[in-house]
Amino acid sequence: MSARRAVVLASGGMDSATAAAVAQERGFDLFMLHSSYGQRTESREFACATAQAEYYDAAEFLHLTTDHLSKIGGSSLTDDGIDVEDADLDSDEIPSSYVPFRNANLLSMAVSFAEANDCGAVFMGAHSEDFSGYPDCRPEFFEAFETMVDVGTKPGTDIAIEAPFAEWSKTDIAEHGAELGVPFEHTWSCYRDESPACGTCDACAFRLQAFQRAGVHDPIEYAERPDYLNR
Repeated sequence: MSARRAVVLASGGMDSATAAAVAQERGFDLFMLHSSYGQRTESREFACATAQAEYYDAAEFLHLTTDHLSKIGGSSLTDDGIDVEDADLDSDEIPSSYVPFRNANLLSMAVSFAEANDCGAVFMGAHSEDFSGYPDCRPEFFEAFETMVDVGTKPGTDIAIEAPFAEWSKTDIAEHGAELGVPFEHTWSCYRDESPACGTCDACAFRLQAFQRAGVHDPIEYAERPDYLNR
């Protein structure tokens, strides 16, 4: 397997965009994979992921359109009957935006893409502040998934599951992304709207708080831009 090729799960968000920058800095050629699965903001996320692939001069950009997660439901991201909640930055509960076992689905597609293209790693932008709300963002999940990859791929395959921000805060990601020149203007986080970002859902709140703490300007447009610095 080539240690010079890596698949990046490109959601269109700031975390995966920074993971792509880290992979490229480590010397990997990027094979970027984006999935539209019926999420509310899938068109904007796809546009951002496409722009990122162009920015990073990806060796390949694969867009997969899948609808099984939206048909399964159980998440405010994919079910119009479930409201996207306003941000609660102190909650330890699993939020309505959790898509049941989504990361296992996405990583499975990424590993298939990696194995077919002789890639040595799959990069994902999950980070430490995702732990309490999203059980499939924990380090032990990625470790277990890598074991499954080792067992379930053809002999001689060696694909590492890389979550470089597993012990980082979102503020750390904003700071490091700024240092690496990540095109944050081509990223999207809002769970509710495609333009402008709402500024008040969980994803917007955590993103804005990270940029405010890092002292970095968030270049995307918001309907509201609350001060989350002291929350």
